[in-house]
Order: sequence, then C-alpha cells, then structure tokens
Amino acid sequence: MAVLTVAALGVVGFLGYQAAATAPDHPTQARPGSHSAQHKKKDKDQTESKQKPTALPAGSGTGVRVVYAVGDRRVWLVGSDGKATHTFAVGPSPASPDPGTYAVTSRNKGGVGSDGVQVEHVVVFHSQGGVVFGFSAAVDGSMPDPNARKRTGAVRESRADGAAMWEFAQVDTKVVVVP
Repeated sequence: MAVLTVAALGVVGFLGYQAAATAPDHPTQARPGSHSAQHKKKDKDQTESKQKPTALPAGSGTGVRVVYAVGDRRVWLVGSDGKATHTFAVGPSPASPDPGTYAVTSRNKGGVGSDGVQVEHVVVFHSQGGVVFGFSAAVDGSMPDPNARKRTGAVRESRADGAAMWEFAQVDTKVVVVP
C-alpha cells in the first residue's frame, strides 16, 4: 500500500510539473502568440542584432573611412575596397555629433576621458558646441551613461574594438557620421 501511495504521489507531482511548464504565464516556456512569447522573440531578435554584423549604411560615403551610425550605436571600419573590415557596437554618451563628414584630428594613447574615466586609444574627430567627440575604450570596460547630465562626446568601444580603431584611424582618416 505504501509503495502504491508513493507511486501515485510521483505521478501527481509529474503531472503538476507538466501542467506548470505549459501554462501561458510560466516564465520558462510560453505558448506561441502569447505576450510572453512575443517578448522573448523581441529579446532574442535584439540580442541577435547586437551580435551579428549589420550592413554598412547606405549613403555613408566612399573610400577608406570610419562610419558611425548614431541611431544604431554601431561603427564600421571601411577599407579602400569599400568593404567593412570590422564592425562593432558602441556606447554613446549624452551628446551626439551632427551627421556629416569629419576627419580624425588627433589621437592619444591614453588618459582620462571627459567623464572622468581612465581611457585608452582615443581617436578625436570633431568638436561642436564645446563638446569634443571621439572614440575611446575605458580601461575598466565601462560604457558612458547616455542619461548623464554632463554632456560629453565619448563614443565608447570595447578594449579590443578600441585597439582595432587605433590601428585603423590615423590622423586625417575620414569619419562619416550618419543618423
């Protein structure tokens, strides 16, 4: 009798587990078409778009250049053949440069960014309204706070991407900023 009771409890427990796993509000498995399933799909799409390189924006110039798409928070390093040799996500700060074509004006191996963070591989390309815009990598790996009150022009990259930018973008290299 005890064996039968234990077996019955096991079956009831298993059925309860299955019912919970297929319930529409279960956090680990949502039914297709439910709000939770749509939210998960959106999260998955956003994650994949951050991981997959995207196409070079139309109207982003010609020749050797750095392309910075402000809205996409993405940079492309473009070779003389017009093809991107490297693309990566960036973290912008509160201020953004106006769309246009600029050129690298200076480079600095390291220092302290306008937000007070230790940075390396600083590539400056524009100054507008008292804000200096440049690409850099924070030594501690942090990204700027886009909602900060202080208007800074840091466009932060990972340290690996900062090293790639440093090698690619010499003084006078064209920088095209698109919306």
